[in-house]
Amino acid sequence: MRRLEEKTIKTEHIFTGRVISLQVEDVELPDGNIAKREIIKHPGAVAVIAVTPENKIIMVEQFRKALERKIVEIPAGKLEQGEEPQTCAMRELEEETGYSCEMIELVNSFYTSPGFADEIVHVFEARGLAKVEHPAAQDEDEFINLLELTLEEAEEYIKQQKIYDAKTIFAVQYLKLKEALKS
Repeated sequence: MRRLEEKTIKTEHIFTGRVISLQVEDVELPDGNIAKREIIKHPGAVAVIAVTPENKIIMVEQFRKALERKIVEIPAGKLEQGEEPQTCAMRELEEETGYSCEMIELVNSFYTSPGFADEIVHVFEARGLAKVEHPAAQDEDEFINLLELTLEEAEEYIKQQKIYDAKTIFAVQYLKLKEALKS
C-alpha cells in the first residue's frame, strides 16, 4: 500500500468570515514534492428530513446567491460553536418551518466537497411533527417559502432542477428507498 498522507509545512490564513474561513497550505506530498492546497474550513451543518402525518415532505424554497437562483431544499443550517448536531437540527426545523418533532434520529453524515472543504452535513429524520404556536424566529437575513411536497412531486422537482443540491436529493432518495422497503 502507498503512503497517502500529506504533511502540512506552512498554513496561511487568507480570510475569516461569518460562515467560512479560507487558508492556503504548503504540503509535502507522499513523493517528497511540495504542493499548495486551498482549504475552506466550515463549522459543519445539519439537514432535516421531515414528513408530515399527511406524508408530505417539508421543504423550503430560498434564493441562493452563489447559484444566482432559487432552489428547493430540506430545512438545514450551520452548527453554532459547541452546538450538538441533534440540537441544531431541532432548532433549524423550528426556525425554518415552524414545526417541532417528538423524535429526531441521525440518518447519516457526509462531507460535501472533500477536495477543498471540511464541511460535514449531519442529516436527521424528524418524526412526530407538530406545528409550533410561536416558533423561533428565522435568521434576519433568511427569506424562505415553505413547501410541502409528496415524494412524487419531489422527484419531479429534481427532474426540473428545482431541487438541485446533494443533501435534498439524498433525502428524496432515502425516502424513496424507505418506501420501497415497506412494500
